[in-house]
Amino acid sequence: MHPTFEQQALDALPRLRRFAAGLAGHPADGDDLCQMTIERALANRDKFQAGTRIDSWMYRIMRNIWIDEQRARNRRNQTFVVDEAGLLVGTDGAQEAQVELANVDRALAMLPPEQREAVLLVMVEGFSYREAAEIVNCPVGTLNSRLVRGRDALLAILEQSA
Repeated sequence: MHPTFEQQALDALPRLRRFAAGLAGHPADGDDLCQMTIERALANRDKFQAGTRIDSWMYRIMRNIWIDEQRARNRRNQTFVVDEAGLLVGTDGAQEAQVELANVDRALAMLPPEQREAVLLVMVEGFSYREAAEIVNCPVGTLNSRLVRGRDALLAILEQSA
């Protein structure tokens, strides 16, 4: 028996949250984006084609919402707020790892949106180039170029901050 639509959506939730946080650049904004995505997916479940990957379908929904939100924010001349350094303080001995992860998050936030999407989808979420290209609705060659430029820029940013 195949999992229900709801179960498939629930199973995709951890990856969706991670992708949303990466796109948004801030965990709270990522959670909002994830919630909007789930609401839209549930409202449009009749448009989901059984037998296809629900995660790819939901990633496309998320990406479209994110683009719409970015356009609206740009019209209002608002920007996302960068994480405060105080959030990095920990007491479990993993503070160095948290600082490094925060550096990667800040470096990702510095990438142009198209490059950030490519890096997140392929390098973080593990989608193939073809799958990632379908999610962002571009040719595979374009996705590959964005990934290479994004990866190179990310490495350069991280080397500068080291």
